[in-house]
Amino acid sequence: MRRFLPWGLLTVVCIAVNIVFVLYPLLTLASNSFRGADGGLAGFAEFFSRPEHLQALRNTVVLGLVVTFTATLVGVPFAYVVARYDFPFKGLVALLPIATIIIPEVIICQSWLLAIGNNGFLTKALRDLTGVELPSLYEWGGMIFVMTLVYYTYIYLGALAALRGFDGQLEEASRSLGRTSFETTLRVVVPTIAPAILVNAMVVFTLVVGNFAISIILGKRIPLLSVQTYNAFVNEMGGSPTMQSTLSLVMMALVALVLVVQKWGVERRIVQMTQGRAPASVRVTSWQGVALAGFVLVVVVLSFLPLATVFAAAFTESRGPVVRWGTFSLVGIEQVFISGLEPILNSLTFASLATIVGIAFAILASYLIVKQRSLATQLLDYLVVLPLAISGTVLGIALVQSFNSGFLVLTGTATIMVVTYVVRRLPFSIRSASSSLYNIPDSIEEASISLGVSPLMTFPKVVVPVMWASVASAFVLMWATTLSELSASVVVYGGGLETLPIAIFRQVDSGRMGAASAYGAVLVTIIVVPVALAVKFFRVKLFSTK
Repeated sequence: MRRFLPWGLLTVVCIAVNIVFVLYPLLTLASNSFRGADGGLAGFAEFFSRPEHLQALRNTVVLGLVVTFTATLVGVPFAYVVARYDFPFKGLVALLPIATIIIPEVIICQSWLLAIGNNGFLTKALRDLTGVELPSLYEWGGMIFVMTLVYYTYIYLGALAALRGFDGQLEEASRSLGRTSFETTLRVVVPTIAPAILVNAMVVFTLVVGNFAISIILGKRIPLLSVQTYNAFVNEMGGSPTMQSTLSLVMMALVALVLVVQKWGVERRIVQMTQGRAPASVRVTSWQGVALAGFVLVVVVLSFLPLATVFAAAFTESRGPVVRWGTFSLVGIEQVFISGLEPILNSLTFASLATIVGIAFAILASYLIVKQRSLATQLLDYLVVLPLAISGTVLGIALVQSFNSGFLVLTGTATIMVVTYVVRRLPFSIRSASSSLYNIPDSIEEASISLGVSPLMTFPKVVVPVMWASVASAFVLMWATTLSELSASVVVYGGGLETLPIAIFRQVDSGRMGAASAYGAVLVTIIVVPVALAVKFFRVKLFSTK
């Protein structure tokens, strides 16, 4: 019993929580897909017999592959320029793409509609000045363009880390054998960093497959699995959950297949090398270097154009989908703070509760997984990463189906919103919180215990303070990503539980771009300001580009 207490008991508690709120909903979702009037495979029979579902599956795979390819074309050269060239404001340029991760996708999508949509200011300017008509954003090109600018950062971060750890002597050896710099990059550098690129490319693919905001706003004319899953849930509320469960399982199977391929591909291509001296940065002087630096500048400008657009539109007169650029109005902001405060208060309340609960659980779970290794903690480790394999829409449907009746009814309450946020973001928080635990020697705890402090009290008094940097990073990231969550919350929310991303989505869907921009400006502010303060005054390092 002594060996079981306290950590064994806490491990059991953590496993039980994950079984109730992660494993049980997924099993419920799976079991519902095998129910139907025509037998256990009715849902799958309908899926494979209906052309629109097969077309959605094909479109989803194609969209994932194309966006992954375009994000790689942007992210890898961007990382190469930052790693190998020296130019003015390089440090700022290296960090700016990281901020795009915490900007809500619904705001990015909305902003591009304001800029180059059918009534966008850039669309009108080009039409009036040159007669050129931009293609519609509500097509393949629009989705690919916007998703590329949303997801290239993941490729950039992976490629940059790999290039930072690359041994420059390999390049020197290649050039000494007569190969040009371009040939060396193509035949030596790229194959070596390919595993890192592949890992992050597969992450991008899974994010595209599960994307909800951009898909449903820009892809209304294109059948996609994420949109069909959401529509099946909306259409079947109060009815049979078979089809929504079937579509959800198809999405999960697609992601699982990609993860298997990723593991197989990375293991085949992995390259081990002795850590050496990374090549020194070269000052931009040649035309090639200037062209690459210009490419980076264009990407950064395009990445941050949505922020400038949404704030400008928030203070511009509008009527429905038409924004009268060049005018000034406070009507949108006044409406938000006078009659539309509920989404703001809900977002702050739910995000605060979810962040506090999630970080507390992440600290404990990460300690158990890293420092109290056993078969039970390995099981816990597998359970906490399960949400990574499913999209937000699928998770939301699973939670609604599981807690709509029975022993625990949460649907329609504020509790299910908090639970959804915690489950959705917990894997990232645990990974961030555990990053420093690997470097904490066991002797620190042993010394505390030898002085008469119990193991249970040693944890908060000794271990947690040492984890401060990683815990603070996890706290800030969970706060920011929880506030921007849409795909799961739009499924589970009920009357009076609308959050800012849901409000923005509803306003955009209704064509009220002024109100959407006002809500967007408020959401960006309550995300970016706390993050900036944490980075500035508490030295929180969300990511590292060094």
